[in-house]
Amino acid sequence: MFDSLWSQVGAIIVVGVCVFAFLKGDEPERIAAGAYILGWFASMLLQTDGELYEVQWGVFAVDTAMLLVLVGLIWKSKKTWPVWAAACDLLIVMSHVVLMIDVRPPMMAFLTVLNLAGYGVLISLAIGTFWAWQERRAAGLE
Repeated sequence: MFDSLWSQVGAIIVVGVCVFAFLKGDEPERIAAGAYILGWFASMLLQTDGELYEVQWGVFAVDTAMLLVLVGLIWKSKKTWPVWAAACDLLIVMSHVVLMIDVRPPMMAFLTVLNLAGYGVLISLAIGTFWAWQERRAAGLE
């Protein structure tokens, strides 16, 4: 899983954003960070590298669960960042659906969408955490 420099850099980014959300975020940011990090580990455990061109049902289930968590945050939170994070995660889930209905997109296109949309979720989480942290500082709570 961490056999290349890019996967190691990606792991540092994921862990860094999630630690930032745990330390400086409010409850929605912490929930999203916890769900993201658990989903990230679960995806690494469930993916099968030998079946690159097959639907990976376990990873699809994890991505769908993350989408449901983000939709729940949209519903319960007054913040805007979960909408952007859910939109990026919806791209991930729909990319799995495209593979399921056997459209046969180029695999590099599929993997690019998964990676970029995953970073979109992380960017949304990082921005939401930064805003929550700044709002608490402005209110004198921190």
